[in-house]
Amino acid sequence: MNFLAHLYLSGDDPKLMVGNFIGDFVKGKNALEAFEPRIVHGIELHRSIDEFTDKHPVVSKSKARLREKYRHYSGVIVDVFYDHYLANNWKEYHNRPLLEYSTNAYKTMEDHHTILPDAVKHMLPYMKRGNWLVGYSFIEGIHRALSGMASRTTFVSKMEEASGDLVRYYNEFEQEFREFFPELIDHCEAKIKSLDQARA
Repeated sequence: MNFLAHLYLSGDDPKLMVGNFIGDFVKGKNALEAFEPRIVHGIELHRSIDEFTDKHPVVSKSKARLREKYRHYSGVIVDVFYDHYLANNWKEYHNRPLLEYSTNAYKTMEDHHTILPDAVKHMLPYMKRGNWLVGYSFIEGIHRALSGMASRTTFVSKMEEASGDLVRYYNEFEQEFREFFPELIDHCEAKIKSLDQARA
């Protein structure tokens, strides 16, 4: 899953949101020592989400549709596609409008600026200025996100072409998202409960 889903799946706990948001930028167990326990829980939640997603058969079906053209980048593309369906159907999942939610999410990250990894500190102003979280609602926003990723890859990824595949297989990807995402929500609720019990 991509940034919006990781934030959403953290519930309304700001520190879980921060940890989950920065999870991709924190590598190794020793790196966790730099953060307070609840931020670490967010990072652990992020890793749990990634593991659950990577192993899920429905997600594998989505990735298989893209694998011939995009190879190992197919998983990254599906993560962004799924964020599109979450953003585009946001009212089904959250009672706060996406614009309000995204504004609060950016503020939450800024409130924790001192602990953010350098790469996140660099990215956040661009994310906020372009309002990436709201932008995921639109095909154009998905195209911008994937084109930006493509420009940062070491090898040719063709990710800048992937929004065309989203349009082409829009209903198929949406059906798979709708089948998968409720299971991921249940997984995260159980994971957060276990983290809360460990903290008690």
